Amino acid sequence: MQYGFHFNGRRCTGCKTCVLACKDFHDLPSGIAFRQVYEYGGGTWRRADDGTVTQDTFAYHLSVACNHCGNAACVRVCPTGAMHKDERGLVRVDADRCIGCGYCALSCPYRAPKVDRVAGRSAKCDGCADKVAAGEKPVCVEACPLRALDFGPIDELRAAWGTVADVPPLPAATATAPNLVVSPPRIFKDDPGRVRAEGRVQNAREIV
Repeated sequence: MQYGFHFNGRRCTGCKTCVLACKDFHDLPSGIAFRQVYEYGGGTWRRADDGTVTQDTFAYHLSVACNHCGNAACVRVCPTGAMHKDERGLVRVDADRCIGCGYCALSCPYRAPKVDRVAGRSAKCDGCADKVAAGEKPVCVEACPLRALDFGPIDELRAAWGTVADVPPLPAATATAPNLVVSPPRIFKDDPGRVRAEGRVQNAREIV
């Protein structure tokens, strides 16, 4: 059984409640966050000779944590076996085996593993594995006021929502086979070429 996340890009308003709920639940320091919300946008505006303004701007939000990849780069490069997948396919860290080398953080295209220098080991989203084992959802899913997040068996999520997993600024899904389903925002569904060509992360300094 492989579990994963669904993110609905048509519902998310970028409130970052998911980020704060996760930080609070896991008691994370200010410099570490297991979930990130990207603000992605592009386009321009123009002023005509008569003073009127036209624009073709676009923007959307994308909430991302660990995608518990089928071909997880962090698991492949871990020299001690501390980074591993459990019975639900969730990528977890064995704190007793982790030496804090940081190879996992360097290898992950989603920036999911973090190196906690105070604790001397890596830390990351584990899908709130204990809550899931108790029949509950991860805290980020429970906290989202717009219900833009869901979590469960990835086959069920893909059957309900499709297979898209690489909406910008996410990397190509072929790299690590993420167990993620994204319901794309309308602008990406309507004109993906323009979004890829013109868009950029607007809140890069917030991403930790």
